[in-house]
Amino acid sequence: MDLDWNFIAESLPLYGEAMWLTVKLAFWAVMLSLIVGLLFSFVLHYKVKGIQTIILAYVELSRNTPLLVQLFFLYYGFPRIGIHMSEMTCAIIGLTFLGGSYMTEAFRSGIEAVSKTQIESGYSIGLSKIQLARYVILPQAFAISIPSLGANAIFLLKETSIVGAISLLDLTNVAKDLIGMFYKTEESLLLLVGSYLALILPLSLLLSWVEKKVRFAEYGY
Repeated sequence: MDLDWNFIAESLPLYGEAMWLTVKLAFWAVMLSLIVGLLFSFVLHYKVKGIQTIILAYVELSRNTPLLVQLFFLYYGFPRIGIHMSEMTCAIIGLTFLGGSYMTEAFRSGIEAVSKTQIESGYSIGLSKIQLARYVILPQAFAISIPSLGANAIFLLKETSIVGAISLLDLTNVAKDLIGMFYKTEESLLLLVGSYLALILPLSLLLSWVEKKVRFAEYGY
């Protein structure tokens, strides 16, 4: 297979812009999903009446519907009721809606893994629920949840490949456009794979390093 290296060199700036868009989308999606997941997991942990049912329904709805459908609903459905958002805003909200449910479950599993003895000890020395959550539950739950949170972050980064469906020029859309215009399939796909690898591999290695550090701090090995 002979590759057109001139075409690859000329296409690199387009992929660079698309990579930057992917990084921005993934960053905001992961940050907002972490916030949503953390808040909702504590609501579920403390069994807040009324809100708990709504959050459980949200988690099931989010995890059991495709991201593409969620994006179409935001981008094409909301304008019908007078709510207009940019493509970028729709993509971030859609990714957060999806990621928040996964982060909720990740944090909840971490919270439930915290020893009941430590929780009871916290209450026995007079800690309030907020203090107990801040100083006892959250640090341990976060450490336990690191593998799941990292996997969800990588999952959201890969899911950004869907946002081209609402006219954002992401990596997949760039590759499709170049293939359609120049019929350089091998070169375009090689750049696409290389771009995602350049984004995901460093993140994966970083998360693995963080997981090892947290595990060492917790268990001392």
